[in-house]
Amino acid sequence: MKHFEANSPFARDIAAVLHPHTNVRAHLEKGPEIFTRGKGLFVYDEDGREYFDAAAGLWCASLGFGVERLAQVAYDAMKNLGYYQIFRGASHSAAIELSERLLALTPCPMSKVLLQCSGSEANDTAVKLVWYYWNAVDKPEKRKIISRKGSYHGSTTIDVCLTGKPEFHAGFGLPFPGFLYTDMPYYYRHHVDGESEEQFSQRLADSLEQLILEEGPETIAAFWADPVVGGSGAVLPPKGYFEKVQAILRKYDILFVADEVICGFGRTGNMWGSQTFSLTPDIITCAKALSAAMQPISAVLINDRIFEGMKIQSDRNGRFVHGFTYAGHPVAAAVAIETLKIYDEIDMIGHVKAMEPIFLGGLGALKDHPLVGDVAGCGLIAGVEVVADKKTRAMFPASVGLPAKLEANALKQDLILRHVGNRLAFSPALIITEAEINDLVSRVKALLDLTLAEVS
Repeated sequence: MKHFEANSPFARDIAAVLHPHTNVRAHLEKGPEIFTRGKGLFVYDEDGREYFDAAAGLWCASLGFGVERLAQVAYDAMKNLGYYQIFRGASHSAAIELSERLLALTPCPMSKVLLQCSGSEANDTAVKLVWYYWNAVDKPEKRKIISRKGSYHGSTTIDVCLTGKPEFHAGFGLPFPGFLYTDMPYYYRHHVDGESEEQFSQRLADSLEQLILEEGPETIAAFWADPVVGGSGAVLPPKGYFEKVQAILRKYDILFVADEVICGFGRTGNMWGSQTFSLTPDIITCAKALSAAMQPISAVLINDRIFEGMKIQSDRNGRFVHGFTYAGHPVAAAVAIETLKIYDEIDMIGHVKAMEPIFLGGLGALKDHPLVGDVAGCGLIAGVEVVADKKTRAMFPASVGLPAKLEANALKQDLILRHVGNRLAFSPALIITEAEINDLVSRVKALLDLTLAEVS
């Protein structure tokens, strides 16, 4: 129930709040859905209605909502050192311990950790470090960056250039020159009849190499990829894809940046998506589950090659001139440390591995539904492809308004999930139980049945 009283949160929101990823004009009439609390996998609105959040907020509430242990840690940290910066050699114990813990967890050898405040900040910073490195080794012409169509890497001006989704560029005069986009590894949607996953991967690798040769390998600085493409609805790489891509990057001396903002800390069934898909990046960016979303914090992990370049540039320029006021915030760092401790104590990776076959099996059973063309996932992240024709993989025309129908029918099941066009994405809190998975699958089947009745 919406409240239009002048002093209600609903009316005050319309008067004051500008919402991301929201139609500005429509919001003035529809208004917000105001949430007041959360517990476990569930959130509650101002009227007490309970919702099953199958997206863990924005892929990030890995320990669920309302984690009192982390709240207590934040309170204690705030009392002790409510804020301090890490500029000009200043430090504090939380920044040190968190960085040490992250280096101990890395999927491949890393040298240093640069703490930041968000996934967007981490990716934006990583772009600067890529350019910083190539300038350090006297190859400033290596400046172009390749990412992938359909990818999402953040909302800063530079991150949106990394993002391979035209709707993120529209109206902003973006992207800037020098950002290139290769094919998205979306086997189900883009393979040709009779093409195996390995053949599809080889075709995409050949396309990437052709792009590099056309642009000039001496101009390409880095390749950006998230292990699972979250921006297109949890799309997994096909067999052989990253093996072939990494060989090309090594061939032309192109840095590899793994965006682990969504995939890091257990989401794919390992601590890192890089472990799940055998990646050896030069730089890793991470955020979200680093603090179980209880505090805004992120990190950029760099290998020794990048750090050696940073030392050269720091000597040339007198110092490394980069930083954010709240980077390495002692409260956020303390919460992140405690989050990592919790993961270890409850064997979060073991739990995800135990739930994975139940989760993927439950969603996989939906492939028999008339609207479902494909289900793919790993760990506790998955995508369900909704199609008009299972045989041809044809999608519904825009006039059908499928995304709006899917969202509305999900809410009828008191279910919150992410949808990217015709694809449903699932990333529940990593603490999900077998009973909750069964509950989730039941709600998804119900929303699909409602949608089928509307489009038939």
